Amino acid sequence: MALVFSSCGLGAVMNLSALKTNVSSSRKKFLTCKRSKIVASNQGTNTTASYSALATEPLTKEDLIAYFSSGCKTKEMWRIGTEHEKIGFDVKTLRPIKYEQITALLNGISERFDWDKVMETGTIIGLKQGMQNISLERGCQLELSGAPLETLHQTYDELNSHLYQVKTVAEDLGIGFLGIGFLGIGYEPKSNLEDATIVRKRRYDIIQGYLDRSGSGPDLGLRTCTVQVNLDYSSETDMIRKFRASLALQPIATALFANSPFSNGKPNGFLSIRSHLWIDTDKNRTGMIPFVFHDSFGFERYVEYALDIPMCFLHRNKSYLNCRGMTFRDFLSGKTSHLSHEQPTINDWENHIGTIWPEVWLKRYLEMRGADGGSREILCALPAFWVGLLYDDESLQTVLDMIADWTTEEREMLRTQVPVTGLKTMFRDGPLKHVAEDVLKQAKDGLERRNYKETGFLDAVTEVAITAESIRRISVYEGPIFLAKPGVTPAEKLLKLYNGDWGQSVDPLFHEMQY
Repeated sequence: MALVFSSCGLGAVMNLSALKTNVSSSRKKFLTCKRSKIVASNQGTNTTASYSALATEPLTKEDLIAYFSSGCKTKEMWRIGTEHEKIGFDVKTLRPIKYEQITALLNGISERFDWDKVMETGTIIGLKQGMQNISLERGCQLELSGAPLETLHQTYDELNSHLYQVKTVAEDLGIGFLGIGFLGIGYEPKSNLEDATIVRKRRYDIIQGYLDRSGSGPDLGLRTCTVQVNLDYSSETDMIRKFRASLALQPIATALFANSPFSNGKPNGFLSIRSHLWIDTDKNRTGMIPFVFHDSFGFERYVEYALDIPMCFLHRNKSYLNCRGMTFRDFLSGKTSHLSHEQPTINDWENHIGTIWPEVWLKRYLEMRGADGGSREILCALPAFWVGLLYDDESLQTVLDMIADWTTEEREMLRTQVPVTGLKTMFRDGPLKHVAEDVLKQAKDGLERRNYKETGFLDAVTEVAITAESIRRISVYEGPIFLAKPGVTPAEKLLKLYNGDWGQSVDPLFHEMQY
């Protein structure tokens, strides 16, 4: 999910009184996150939110804190939820697909592969099957929000099944999809913004209107394409450790997966323009949120942050009400005029935090948001990268030690510079590529200790980060190794093809990457 709040949320029936029992009024520093009184899915990426407030008392800040603590799960219940988007194009004209084409695709997948249709005002806007959801982003990007799964092998099987279904129906309709072929892409490479097909949903229009007023352009919702992974935490302490590690290392992921060097048919000066566009997007609700690294950070501190961010909408009776910049704190305290008749619910809170987009997103799990969309191999490598780092205690501690003395200024520099120079970004005493290589080693070691034989899913990005020195070192001890183009990001590979075999045209990209 790139920009807007998705209807794919947490499947749960939540008792507000029960929520309050999980947060001590004494505000203990670290919550233990008891689970006995809350019924919830293992991971909340894939089922429609359906909260029911069984208690009649008003919503309180304590309830909001308990919302996050209710996401805690024992380690054996940790799962992997992958989300990835595909940019559609007409195979004859290479122009963005029309709305009629994408709805035909959704109807075809529903009818042929037994998905339930998701409708809005009589129009199909998505599909649901079990704990998987297919939805449309504002620019008609097709997104799969996968089920919470135990292993990377299962995520690979889920991806292949999805691509097979899309390919089978799309070929009949004459539609191809960027992002699931030879290299994949993170940004629509050829068409102008005016050519984009816009999905008309009321909540999309409200959010885009808010972003326009804050100085952000429409590109994020209309032309970007990403892959994300959602991972669990066991306690407030575990959430803090994972949040800090993943937020600091998010620019490393951006560099490794950089894959959006073209705009309007030519190079745009970035390796990841998708990532760059987020830098100028409403700084109140995006970015590297430095307070995560403060001693005071925890569930309550994140609630305080979210309370003061302007709300975008309320969802009432199948309609969306514009909040006109009202903060959730104002809403909670009743300090609002045009919506004074509305009472806050826990579902309103979930909707609100779904419109906050830092580089790592806290819901009742953590969502990694730094990577461009890409090929089949890339779509599998992103969850492998973060699972290896965050689901293994030894690797997690190693990277926490690694980033312990990184300053706020250094983290911000990486966030700003990496979309331009990628792994060549200079960091302290050398290029970022050396840091990325060390991080990838920890990801691989973490996967090996999981004992699921998952390390092969990292191959696509291991090749990106490996240095000439490492190749020579490995060759001495393990014999010769052969890599197609070691040390080159997906974006740099595309630029080399553009300036070479493609004759400075992006048109061959569509044909070579068509699934």
